Amino acid sequence: MATLTSATSLLALLDEPDQSLQVYALENLNQLADEFWAEIADYVTKIEELYEDDKFPQSKLAALVASKVYYNLAEFDQSMQFALAAGDLFDLSLKTEYVETIVSKCIDSYIRSSQEAFDAPLKDQAEVAPDPNLVNVVERMFSRCIEEGEHKHAIGVALEARRLDTIEACINHVFQGGLTNGKIKSADKRLLSDGVNGVDDQAKKSEAAGAELINYVFEASMALVTNKRWRDEVLHRMVELVERLHNPDYFTVAKILVHLNAADKAGQHILDLLTENTETSLLIAYQIAFDLVSSTSQEFLAKVVQMVEGSSTPGTSQALKILSGVPTLDVELTFLYDNNKTDLLILNKTKETLEARNSIFHNAVTFENAFLHAGTTADGFFRDNLEWLSRAMNWSKFSATAALGVIHKGNLSQGMNLLRPYLPGDSASQAGGSKYSQGGSLYALGLVFAGHGKDVLDFLRKYIREGSNSGGQEGEVVQHGAALGVGVAGMATCDDDIYEELKNVLFSDSAVAGEAAGLAMGLVMLGSGSEKALEEMLQYAHETQHEKIIRGLAVGIALLMYGKEEAADALIDQLLDEQDPILRYGGIFTVALAYCGTGNNTAIKRLLHVAVSDVNDDVRRASVMSLGFILFRNPTAVPRMVELLSESYNPHVRYGAALALGISCAGTGLSEAIDLLEPMLKDPTDFVRQGALISLAMIYIQQNEKTAPKVTSVRKTFAKIISEKHEDAMAKFGAALAQGIIDAGGRNVTISLENRQTGTLNMKAIVGIAVFLQFWYWFPLTCFLSLSFTPTAVIGVRSDLKIPEFSFFCNAKSSKFDYPPKTEEQTSKAPEKVATAVLSTTARAKARAKKSEKEKAEAEMEMEVDEKEPTATEPQEEPSKVEVDGVEKEQEDEVEEDEEEEYDEEIAEDEIEDKQDIKGYKVQNMSRVLPAQLKYISFSRDERFTPVKKFRSSGGILVVRDSIGLRVKTPFIKTVRERNLPPEEQDEEDEALVPEPFDYETDTEL
Repeated sequence: MATLTSATSLLALLDEPDQSLQVYALENLNQLADEFWAEIADYVTKIEELYEDDKFPQSKLAALVASKVYYNLAEFDQSMQFALAAGDLFDLSLKTEYVETIVSKCIDSYIRSSQEAFDAPLKDQAEVAPDPNLVNVVERMFSRCIEEGEHKHAIGVALEARRLDTIEACINHVFQGGLTNGKIKSADKRLLSDGVNGVDDQAKKSEAAGAELINYVFEASMALVTNKRWRDEVLHRMVELVERLHNPDYFTVAKILVHLNAADKAGQHILDLLTENTETSLLIAYQIAFDLVSSTSQEFLAKVVQMVEGSSTPGTSQALKILSGVPTLDVELTFLYDNNKTDLLILNKTKETLEARNSIFHNAVTFENAFLHAGTTADGFFRDNLEWLSRAMNWSKFSATAALGVIHKGNLSQGMNLLRPYLPGDSASQAGGSKYSQGGSLYALGLVFAGHGKDVLDFLRKYIREGSNSGGQEGEVVQHGAALGVGVAGMATCDDDIYEELKNVLFSDSAVAGEAAGLAMGLVMLGSGSEKALEEMLQYAHETQHEKIIRGLAVGIALLMYGKEEAADALIDQLLDEQDPILRYGGIFTVALAYCGTGNNTAIKRLLHVAVSDVNDDVRRASVMSLGFILFRNPTAVPRMVELLSESYNPHVRYGAALALGISCAGTGLSEAIDLLEPMLKDPTDFVRQGALISLAMIYIQQNEKTAPKVTSVRKTFAKIISEKHEDAMAKFGAALAQGIIDAGGRNVTISLENRQTGTLNMKAIVGIAVFLQFWYWFPLTCFLSLSFTPTAVIGVRSDLKIPEFSFFCNAKSSKFDYPPKTEEQTSKAPEKVATAVLSTTARAKARAKKSEKEKAEAEMEMEVDEKEPTATEPQEEPSKVEVDGVEKEQEDEVEEDEEEEYDEEIAEDEIEDKQDIKGYKVQNMSRVLPAQLKYISFSRDERFTPVKKFRSSGGILVVRDSIGLRVKTPFIKTVRERNLPPEEQDEEDEALVPEPFDYETDTEL
């Protein structure tokens, strides 16, 4: 059959009056459209007329041909419209480029229309509803995905298109009978994990696949969905689906409930597990309780405790103990105490280099020490350097005392006793103490009890009420410390009484106390979005004349809207329209905290617009920094976004770009971020260098040469800047902070803005960094960074909350995750002797004399020794000496051979070690496990202790199942609290070990 070279003959048939000929022409043109589209394009008007003709029998076919022509003309919108008009003739099953492109355009258009309909008021939704033809194509695409098992593809589109019914249809299709019509009895819930033959294998597989898909929906919702109302709607439905399973994944439910802030439901699930009263259900309840403590607010935990308290089941008291937060803090404190690897040589060298009489340098060393020992209780540096400490004056003394709170963070049992000598009181010694030390001690007390302050809030509130009795500046300092302490200890309690007391301090119009009160009001009401609080704080910010108070209120208002997303838009618009730049500054932080971790494009565009348009440098700096908060879940996107901003003419914008990289890429060691920060170390502006140093430390925290080759040179850069005589003070301050951050917590903590246990926002870490950034205006707020320090460990605890000694496996090289080597102390070298100068003529004369003596000796030797061939057993001649420029030099052949042999031996030893290391190694319980190391960790089912929760690279505290039982004694690790108990209160039985096995024989001769 001859190949067609033109479509002219077929196109001519379109002008025929006979419709059958026109149909014939269209059928053939449909097949040839991709080849002869250029010719057909001249007749596209005629084809459109046939489509619009109601009497034409194949109008849909005409639409399909027109669609293909417009597709080849790159008119994709018109092509999509005609493809939709073609109806069923547009075959979605074809895997052609044309079909894939048009389907993609249809999906994009459908998503836009669906989102507009979802966001529109109920009465207007019908007007903006998607085109029925568009719906038809998308529905067919959904059906095809479900039939082919491409559920994740369908769910991805459905999430963006606001189609909850499609998401549910995909999950139900996967279950394939794994779901029941109603809720199953609690006795049957654990059939799968306990191995009871009550559910067949197919149902098990279906439920496992369905649970995995639900987990995927949760992760996709958190990462991709930017509309909070829609995300919450999806997650509520996921909870309902999980609850209908034979074997519900309670850990997935707990993650979702934490995000939904559904404390009542979380408490009910713990109650159900406690009521079931099996070994597995109790262990799961305890694990969920630990997860809630590490990832929720005090208000959330208080509601859960209130629900659980009513139960009388055997495990209730243990669950309530865990929910109090005390076991979590005790375990983490013990881990940091036992594994403290702080390099004191770095700290001492910095102290000796920086002049203590300069307050900025004294503060720098204070904060470096606080960060290095954060949570370790190691305050020996202060005790060993009392003379240096005594040089602190006024607010430096305040900061030095507050630093004790960072060092003893989480030490609930001893915190009050340790700070008692500094706390304000009625005794003569306390009454005569410095008001700065007293105020700093109240702040420190709040840091010790950060996020778990119910035991000290009443004590701190007393000094908020009575601080003004001292009068003058001294009373303001005490109130300032008390307000900060209450804010940290009472974070997110939403306690109206505390709020009112802080408001009274604010209304006193004291600049020092009012600034802390405004900030503390935001901390206490964190994330509440309270309209009453917003109205009062904003009104007073307009009335007061003190910039310090306005700044405290601006940040406090931002804290109120934490995690509110779209609900904060009205307030953001109002703040960004303010004439006062401090309030606009607060509006920027409101954007950062409201949309933290969402990656919301609208919020990013707004921040970028302000970064290049606002007339105030503080506002522009804050807007660039805030990008780090919004994009921390996608750190690789930040270097590309701030690359041009990092080269801005404005140093404040460059500083903001540096901090944005540090916030978003903290702990990742991301090379792209480092490449942008390294040039900033040579920036002409001192505070830009300071920001680059701090960000480098945040990114390189817990990195070694194996994971980040440049980390050693960066550490040397910190030390060099500190020791440089002519370096600016601000850069030295940044370098000292950087030294503290990069080795924080005894090298056992990282900075993580996301909870690994639940995948939700790490509230304390985000708030800690947000307030830490205010050190630009007020140095004592630097201590807030300690709230973002997260211990990196895997800690297994039994149901009785004991920490057994056991090990788990790491399938990686141990050297990859080793601690960085400690700095070696350089010993002073004795002065070397200078070589005596020798004239060339003298050297030549001596060389000739030696040569003649040598020739004479060789001649005499030849006469005395008989000539014979040397044997293999005879010693070889020593290496000869050659004369170079009149100076003799011994040949180094044998030396080089020895060095090569030694080098080869070292390489061989390294290869052997690597081969042995590749096999992996055992890690002891309560050891440091880095976030990058978690994926290599595994637990053997054959071991005695195995986690009740499937290990998914989450780390933290794991409740372990004891296969032998609690009655069999085993060595365990005592917590710091237990070690500090008096001997009479310690449990003697804890020391007993398992006795060696023996054979018992009955003695019959009695």
